[in-house]
Amino acid sequence: MKIAIAGGTGTVGRLVVDEAHARGHEAVVLTRSNGVDLTTGAGAESALAGVEVVIDVLNLTTMNKDEAVSFYETTTRNLLAAEALAGVAQHVALSIVGIDTSPSGYYEGKLAQERAVKAGGVPWTILRATQFHEFAPQMFATLRRGPVMPIPVMATQPVAAREVAGMLVDLAEAAAQYSTVQLAGPAPEKLVDMVRSYGRATGQKVLYVPLRLPGASMVAMRDGTLLPSGEYRTGRESYAQWLERVTTRSA
Repeated sequence: MKIAIAGGTGTVGRLVVDEAHARGHEAVVLTRSNGVDLTTGAGAESALAGVEVVIDVLNLTTMNKDEAVSFYETTTRNLLAAEALAGVAQHVALSIVGIDTSPSGYYEGKLAQERAVKAGGVPWTILRATQFHEFAPQMFATLRRGPVMPIPVMATQPVAAREVAGMLVDLAEAAAQYSTVQLAGPAPEKLVDMVRSYGRATGQKVLYVPLRLPGASMVAMRDGTLLPSGEYRTGRESYAQWLERVTTRSA
């Protein structure tokens, strides 16, 4: 199968490309360096020649609602228009658990993406995943302030990014479901504990300061809104197992 991956150079995208190759599929990475600009649609149709399924894992780092909505609406519509012209059989999009009940500018963008996928005319499947185990090291990169690290109090049920990638390829190999599938990790975790464990495992001496930040989106992070509900699939690798794997590999 020939699969195109939008966002194929990102955290999940690289893993999707690796998983597709491991299963014997041909992977086409849609990037500007390859002549594809999804903010305008330039180069997309020709890049999709012969592609059977597109997996969209594009990401934008912003909390601004207008920026997020504009980016996800524009890139999704341009991608779907090119898919329709190229005869792509299915569009698989990655989204986030809990975005319709947690007020956030970024989540508004992801909701706009989901609406565009459903209205786009190409057979579709959406995978909503919880936060990744990789969220903990990302917190170090963005929140650490010298020897001090403030951490928002958050309840999550994290999943390994490589299991998300595997599920995306599973969905690409199956017929379009015209529905949303949820994937979460095997157990709930507290973000503070995740970050503290990562710091301990990597030998970082930091003072961790849990913060109960104000605002509706921060309350949603604390009260379990971002935990999975209803029917969902469960990943196998726990956060502790993931941490042991990545820190052993680094060592």
